[in-house]
Amino acid sequence: MRMSTTKSSSKPNQFVPYTSDLEEELLREMGLNSFGDLIQVIPRDLRLDGGLPLPRGKSEPDIVREMKFTAGRNSTSEQLISFLGGGSYDHFVPEAVSYLSSRAEFSTSYTPYQAEVSQGTLQAIYEYQTMICEITAMEVANASLYDGASAVAEACLLARRVNGRPVVLVSDGLYSEYRMVLETYTRYSPLKVESIPLNSGVTDMDWLRDRNDDDVSAVVIQSPNRLGLMESWREAGRIVSGLPALFVAVGDPISFGMFAPPGECGADVYAGEGQGLGSYVSFGGPYLGLLATRMEYVRKVPGRLVGEAKDIEGKPGFVLALQTREQHIRRDRATSNICTNQGLVALKAAIYLALLGKEGFKKVANLCFQKSHYASRKILEIPGFSLPYGDRFFQEFVVKCPVPVETLLAEGLRKGLLVGTPVKDDSHLLMIAVTEQRSKEDIDSLVSFLKGNK
Repeated sequence: MRMSTTKSSSKPNQFVPYTSDLEEELLREMGLNSFGDLIQVIPRDLRLDGGLPLPRGKSEPDIVREMKFTAGRNSTSEQLISFLGGGSYDHFVPEAVSYLSSRAEFSTSYTPYQAEVSQGTLQAIYEYQTMICEITAMEVANASLYDGASAVAEACLLARRVNGRPVVLVSDGLYSEYRMVLETYTRYSPLKVESIPLNSGVTDMDWLRDRNDDDVSAVVIQSPNRLGLMESWREAGRIVSGLPALFVAVGDPISFGMFAPPGECGADVYAGEGQGLGSYVSFGGPYLGLLATRMEYVRKVPGRLVGEAKDIEGKPGFVLALQTREQHIRRDRATSNICTNQGLVALKAAIYLALLGKEGFKKVANLCFQKSHYASRKILEIPGFSLPYGDRFFQEFVVKCPVPVETLLAEGLRKGLLVGTPVKDDSHLLMIAVTEQRSKEDIDSLVSFLKGNK
């Protein structure tokens, strides 16, 4: 098909991709008379008549000024005291994490198709995989996924590939967002998602014990769960060990600095969100999907895995050991359609874990635990406030409030406080998260605010 050229005094044969002549030629090639014919498939009530109501163009200084003004209208966790949680946490990020991960050799690199020429990138991924295995006590971790929700979905698809069973049992303690992504993934697959009910805020193990049919492919239990409570992974592991199903443990990796990791509790697969490992809250992304499993399932793992090898001269090096993607390797035998992992976010997680070390990692977890429990004790002293699910939590907890939570949220915002997250189960339930970032003064400010709004 010919491209039209300019009809003015510009250079000969200069291509002008969006002239009216070109549009007419494209429409003729498609057998159409007008642009209106092209968009007939779009319902008329969804079309915009009269063009976009855009303002006149502005100079660059004016645009910069306007964008700064618009950005200044945002309220961030740097300006407000944040007690938000629900899967995204305001942890401290050492400055070295941002500095090192923003170096050009990392921030401008992309997934190489001849991977072995990028030894630095492969080594960074290898170190990340190793650290994830160390903190989860699992045997093999992949090179990351998009986020915690997609990691849970991929873990369930992995279980289906292992045992071929049709049912996934999901605890009602799983984040609702994770559940929705899982249901989207499995909508047109043979997998059916069923719920495991809660009992006093935690997974009903008696119900799970009675549901011992051979049709279960995976059992998914999150700890800390969506109510902040620690689940009994060991008991779940013992129950599932007698079934063909795989036990998928979902959890906050920071909590493994204090509580037993999934690999020590009988988990077959671990899936989780890695945002807390060196990434900011950032309005919801980009985040990092963590996935680790047993070595016997390594060929069922989605994404990629980097391994260490030696060349013909015996020198150590790194290789892309497994590529399960459909686009250029496995085709119809692919285990996943993950097109690129969150390599830069995974790099930040590796740098964060390396900077903290084992003792620092444990200290962060301990600070979260101690500060959140201090906050809960102080709130319990306020008449009208209670902890309906008790104090079996890691860094966030549910408070029963004497007034509607929406009232507290609105008033708190006016006072410079992000007081927490509403719990969908009850309009008087508030989830409060306390990370190592919150000082005693921050917590006391929250308590003082709640006292004045009882």
